[in-house]
Amino acid sequence: MHTNRINCWVAIFAGLIILTTTMQAETKITRQAFGHTADGTPVNLYTLADGKVELRITNYGGIIVSLRAPDRNGRFDDVVLGYDSLDKYIAKTAYFGAIIGRYANRIAHGSFQLDGKTYSIPKNDGDNALHGGIRGFDKVVWTAREIKDGIELTYVSKDGDQGFPGALTTTVRYTLDGNALRIEYSASTDKDTVLNLTNHSYFNLAGQAKGDVLLHVVTINASKITPVDANLIPTGELKSVEDTPFDFRTPHVIGERIDATDEQLHFGQGYDENFVLDHPEGQLAEAAEVYEPTTGRILKVLTTQPAVQFYTGNHLDGSITGKEGRVYRPRFAFCLETQHYPDSPNHANFPSTELKPGQEFHSVTVYQFSAGSR
Repeated sequence: MHTNRINCWVAIFAGLIILTTTMQAETKITRQAFGHTADGTPVNLYTLADGKVELRITNYGGIIVSLRAPDRNGRFDDVVLGYDSLDKYIAKTAYFGAIIGRYANRIAHGSFQLDGKTYSIPKNDGDNALHGGIRGFDKVVWTAREIKDGIELTYVSKDGDQGFPGALTTTVRYTLDGNALRIEYSASTDKDTVLNLTNHSYFNLAGQAKGDVLLHVVTINASKITPVDANLIPTGELKSVEDTPFDFRTPHVIGERIDATDEQLHFGQGYDENFVLDHPEGQLAEAAEVYEPTTGRILKVLTTQPAVQFYTGNHLDGSITGKEGRVYRPRFAFCLETQHYPDSPNHANFPSTELKPGQEFHSVTVYQFSAGSR
């Protein structure tokens, strides 16, 4: 009898431990008003926290407003650039933390052909269309709903929106899983169209605006890049990174080669290149890792996408004042934008970005945080 009673209490206690652990692992979600757009549409700010990572997202542009992660001593800091108010996100076009679409990166001359018809996208980057045109997915209000461990955002882009064919329904899910942010993209269309979705967060693992990122150590699992011309449009070539400043297959400090004599670095004024990942498209695998030595923060990026754009904030020129009144200067951040290749609709040898009725586009990117010493 006594033994049975002890076993009973042990079982109850173990159950309580499991329950408590489960409760602690759940993501707490809160919502608050974040302002209105010019036409009076209300915008909200959502906070996701699970004790390991804290994330703030607004349904304007699906923007990651802040992302707080611990350093090797357990101290949390915000590691993404951005603004403190909705008005500044609306007024400025730096794409901080936003969902990018319909087509991330550049389309040459703002034009492509599909099914024998030519489509024109508004040019907003010289002679090219960048990140979906003048009013891309970063500048619209998404419909938000809370889901388990996160937020689901949905937007319906009408046929002809920014010149793209087909009514496109896009859903993006942001969820926390321990020390990782998972972004899951889905989309469907009623006409043949092209699509390239990404998130444009600017990271500084030392803390937003706490100096440049030149001491960050980067690894990218890519053996090739898609080199560009002087207008940052791919030439169509797939070029080996061997013996170039773009070989990050082994870890390198960003500042080690960023000012090397290299045509591609000259065109981008630093790193601004599409890396062709070595893993098969559709397979969730590690694309890149970044280590910041002063804090010990480590960011691993996993994706099902075939490429990642590595950009070192070269065009931040000190004219932008971001969160907490901090000024954003050149190379104060890096981006790892998981994506398809730039200008794919104009390059038959690139993986297709076409989406047809009855098909569903689906991709996953995971930003995983940890901290330690190297």
